[in-house]
Amino acid sequence: MLFDHYTARNLPLQNRIVMSPMTRSRAVENNTPNSLMAQYYAQRASAGLIVTEGTSPSPNGLGYARIPGLFNQAQIDGWKLVTSAVHAHGGKIVVQLMHTGRVSHLSNLPKGAEVLSPTAEICPGEMYSDSMGMQAHSAPRAMTKADIDQAVEEFKQASINAIQAGFDGVEIHAANGYLIEQFLNANVNTRTDAYGGSGAARNKFVLDIVHSVTKAIGADKVGIRLSPFGAFNNTGAFEGVEQQYLDLVGEISNLGLLYLHVLDHSAMGAPAVPHDFKQKLRQAFNGPFISAGGFDADSAEKTLQAGEADLIGFGRAFIANPDLVKRMKNHLALNTPDMNTFYTADAKGYTDYPIL
Repeated sequence: MLFDHYTARNLPLQNRIVMSPMTRSRAVENNTPNSLMAQYYAQRASAGLIVTEGTSPSPNGLGYARIPGLFNQAQIDGWKLVTSAVHAHGGKIVVQLMHTGRVSHLSNLPKGAEVLSPTAEICPGEMYSDSMGMQAHSAPRAMTKADIDQAVEEFKQASINAIQAGFDGVEIHAANGYLIEQFLNANVNTRTDAYGGSGAARNKFVLDIVHSVTKAIGADKVGIRLSPFGAFNNTGAFEGVEQQYLDLVGEISNLGLLYLHVLDHSAMGAPAVPHDFKQKLRQAFNGPFISAGGFDADSAEKTLQAGEADLIGFGRAFIANPDLVKRMKNHLALNTPDMNTFYTADAKGYTDYPIL
């Protein structure tokens, strides 16, 4: 099954293998995609579906060094290089829209941008800045209703920009402790207005975004990624987490979204998403289901055969193996990724891994 064709809504895929979104920090000039990035994604176009690295819909969401945006014409044009290259190699590609929120440092943001979050609480830990090295996260400003409305509009416009740039769709990144999950997670979101204080209120921000984006570009071009039980960026499980996420998925289930993408980070040390809860999410969502986190070819095949997912996401293996699909299909050895070059600025450890 893993190597069989699959159609997600109206999008035909050459196999059931998804290249997971992974930050690579190569948008070195004004957070704009470039020809090196086009080469990188084109090399991996044998995946059934590529989900790009997190891409900000707003200057305020560019919290990491050199991550790309999708909010101006230069960035649209840069992404056209990428989508054209992937499509020329027979691949399909969606852009992951990721606003970093409080996971940010001011030195990484363009002039005039600011760090925003549901509350003014600083995210624990540090992040890298090209100009200053490792730094504590910058203090965010708690978002007002006007800020929330503006962020929703930014996601909508970035989605419109994505279609203009040639993407097959967008993935709304509501995982890994970035802005949307900062609203979803009760350990972070301590608001007492319409966007906090209960599971339904914490779900409101992402639902506002989903409804706005689907109206703009069509639900069959919109996927969403969730990471319940994830602990990245000081999130973590909380009382009522399962019911809140089941309610969220239930609300979006009948919209006809492109897919639901559920990430289990336990392979990297986070608490596991309980198996029975994953299946509850799958059952609650009326559409294609992507499971990601710690898979190899054998475990992916077993998961598909058991009916527990429709598509399987692979992450780091795609960094070091542009031809991962061929290697897995033919039971060939995999290259080992070089972690020292995951977030550097040039071709080394990016487009120079051996291809069979």
